[in-house]
Amino acid sequence: MAKTSRGPSMHDVAARAGVSHQTVSRVLNDFPGIRPETRARVIDAIEELGYRRNLAARALVTGRTQTIGMIGPVVPDIGPLSTLHAIERAAREADLHTLMTSAEDTAESLGDALDFLVGRGVDAIAFAAEREVMVEALEAAGVGVPVVYLLSGGEVAGLSASIDQRAGVRQAMGHLMGLGHTRIQHVSGPAEVTEARIRREEYLAVVGEAGLEPFDIVEGDWSPDSGFAAGQAIAADATAVFCANDEMAYGVLHALAEQGRRVPEDVSIVGFDDHSAACHTLPPLTTVRQDFEAVGRLAVDVMVAAVDGEAPEEPRYVSPELIVRESAAPLESR
Repeated sequence: MAKTSRGPSMHDVAARAGVSHQTVSRVLNDFPGIRPETRARVIDAIEELGYRRNLAARALVTGRTQTIGMIGPVVPDIGPLSTLHAIERAAREADLHTLMTSAEDTAESLGDALDFLVGRGVDAIAFAAEREVMVEALEAAGVGVPVVYLLSGGEVAGLSASIDQRAGVRQAMGHLMGLGHTRIQHVSGPAEVTEARIRREEYLAVVGEAGLEPFDIVEGDWSPDSGFAAGQAIAADATAVFCANDEMAYGVLHALAEQGRRVPEDVSIVGFDDHSAACHTLPPLTTVRQDFEAVGRLAVDVMVAAVDGEAPEEPRYVSPELIVRESAAPLESR
């Protein structure tokens, strides 16, 4: 069997740059005190030889692998996927690596995912914690590395990086009320999902504070199909609908069209997410934009700070943004 040629070593880089291998190590680990011209020669040698540092060896020295673990749900919903992909991009920009796995909504499945990540020496873990039961299961597991919770609305103990869900609901409801609507019905996400629960609670809080006419909440499962079923149950005297995500709003639009109820002439609709298709519905959907890229950057910042022993004491939020399009209109224009 032919021998596999080895890649260039740190000693090869040192020889090319005319320095010691200790100097190469110091450059790789960003030690202070290296002369700029020496650092430049080492970097040039690394690029010329195509040297790749041995992360396993580096971990023995520093105690860190420069790797972030990520746990997502088995079902690839838009929010978790968008957030985890944003973390991967932010980690790459920070010269970190990522390792991702998924877990079902059971303590056993979560335990397997944790064993996989911790066994590979990740420095921290980002957990798309859609359900409170999974937050409780992870906290009971005692991971041993910093964990940043995602998609939790910031309502968990410990570290989190999330979008301010309550502010997003108030933007949506404030927009509809500003257009003169007082009969606003809510299509909610699954009751056991934390962000859906927060949006439902805040909708009810706004209704109570403003003295609006109460309507039964119609629950969906985030899918357009469940939105279509919810659209068939919208009250005849509701003049507006606040949907807990855009995909259910698509289904509501379809159902109302089949009933001959025009949007926004008869019923105004506001969604939540600013999904990529939201601007292509008829009419284009007014919605609350969640900046998943900003959440990804925030999550990486929080994880790096936690590993360095500088974790923030309070949950940190990304502000949502109302995107006004054409699916909501003033009540008096009818």
